[in-house]
Amino acid sequence: MLGNGAKLARIAAVAAGVAVAAVVLFALSAWIGSSIPRNGNWTQADPMAGRTVPVLIGTNGVHTEIAMPLTTPEMDWRAVFPAEDIAAPHRAYTHVAVSWGERAFFLETPTWSDLDPLTAARALIGGEGIIHIAHYVRPAPSQDYRLLHLRPSEYRALASQIAAQLDPPGSREIIPGYERHDVFYTARGRYHLGNTCNQWTSDRLADAGIGTGFWTPLSGGVMKWVSPPSE
Repeated sequence: MLGNGAKLARIAAVAAGVAVAAVVLFALSAWIGSSIPRNGNWTQADPMAGRTVPVLIGTNGVHTEIAMPLTTPEMDWRAVFPAEDIAAPHRAYTHVAVSWGERAFFLETPTWSDLDPLTAARALIGGEGIIHIAHYVRPAPSQDYRLLHLRPSEYRALASQIAAQLDPPGSREIIPGYERHDVFYTARGRYHLGNTCNQWTSDRLADAGIGTGFWTPLSGGVMKWVSPPSE
């Protein structure tokens, strides 16, 4: 018969095996789900054929955001995300970048060195959604910041989708950001494993008729649908 020490070791080994299997299964399902297209026939607008609205889809390797011109005929973000809400309002900002995530995780993890596994675990179970807004000056396309040319009607739909995610102005909480150029706003939705920050990005794109993946819990599942700049 096994002693208590051997039993505990066997239980620990089984638990570790289950955890590894769960991670592998999640990664596999994320890869498969992100490969299933939404709006599969969509193509980028051709800037040579008429006016387009260039937006950028960015990633830090874990989290994605959508960067949009501050003002276009379709949308003026200055009224929705006023520069007065950030600590450095007087720079010549050209773009706003929008992303969504779980409130506690967002606010308590300004850098990855601040990551608390318990906070991350609680976020996956379920938490309040919050929107992060960063104001930028002429962000440049790169491997991690990829350009999409949208038709004006598509951009209008995308902007409408994003604006609708915010809490109404009367109940919207404004929370200082990490730096002088960013800020948080309370938003609609609940974050959980099936509705991650990256799923939020692809849902906004898909709802505007733009091609993306069906289930994109990881940032790579979003970025695989946006071509990097040509070398």
